[in-house]
Amino acid sequence: MADVNRGNRPLSPHLTIYRPQLTSMTSILTRITGNAMLIAALLIVWWFLAASTSPEAFETANGFITSWFGDLIMFFSLLGMWYHTLAGIRHLIWDNGYALDIPTAEKLGWAALGGSVLLTIITALII
Repeated sequence: MADVNRGNRPLSPHLTIYRPQLTSMTSILTRITGNAMLIAALLIVWWFLAASTSPEAFETANGFITSWFGDLIMFFSLLGMWYHTLAGIRHLIWDNGYALDIPTAEKLGWAALGGSVLLTIITALII
């Protein structure tokens, strides 16, 4: 059945209407880091498969992963892992009904961002 009021209904709000908020940006970043860590996981699997295949395959995989570009990928995947972990803890807090007011939610967002940078630096220095 055709909708006769199709032209009279208001349109859904678009992203350009709303001001980006920290909680929405951190939610989007959580999704991005979750997907980006898949790339690092695939590189690690490639490295293990190459190690079990032949010395030549391992040299190729190891050469890529230990290159400056591979180090860069691994460093940012470490940052993504820490951020994703801290954002997950933040969501566990929210799932229990705590820290849902806007000021506290923003503090948790900044804590996840700052904590992930700090933990990445500490981890990179230790390893």
